[in-house]
Amino acid sequence: MRVGQGFDVHRLVTGRRLLLGGVEIPHGRGLEGHSDADVLAHAVGDALLGAIGSGDLGSEFPSADPAWRDVSGSELLGRVLLKVDAAGFVIENVDATLIAQEPRLAPFRGAIEKGLVGMLRVDPARVNVKLKSTDRLGAIGRGEGIAAQAVVLVRRSV
Repeated sequence: MRVGQGFDVHRLVTGRRLLLGGVEIPHGRGLEGHSDADVLAHAVGDALLGAIGSGDLGSEFPSADPAWRDVSGSELLGRVLLKVDAAGFVIENVDATLIAQEPRLAPFRGAIEKGLVGMLRVDPARVNVKLKSTDRLGAIGRGEGIAAQAVVLVRRSV
C-alpha cells in the first residue's frame, strides 16, 4: 500500500464557470486557471501521482503547454488513472476536503462527491468529500479563492 497527498488552490474570478468534482456550481464567479481549474480534481490527481511516485500535475500537464488549455479535471484524472493502472496500483480510498468561504457548498456536497466518484470510476464507498470554511480568515475567508486537499491510499493490483 502507498499513500499520496495533494493540494490545489485557485482564485475566484468573474467570467468563469465554477467546477468542483466535475460539477458546475451556480455562482457569480469561477476559478481562474489554465485548465478548468477544478481544485478538487487537481488535488486528487496530485495525490494519486504522489502515491505512485510520479511527480505532480504541473510536471505532467504543464500550464505552459497550450495542449492543456481549458482541459477538464475529468480528462486530467482519466490520464492520471492510466498512469496509476500502468504502475500496477488500484485506488483503495480517497479522502478530500474542499475549503471555501463562498459559495456555500453544503447543498452540493453529494453531487460533488458523486462527480468525483464518476471521474475516478470507483465504488462510492471508497470516496469521501468534506467541506470546510476558514471562518473568514485569510484569502479564502475573504472569498478570494477555493482550495482542496486530498489523501489517497492505493494498493498493488493483483
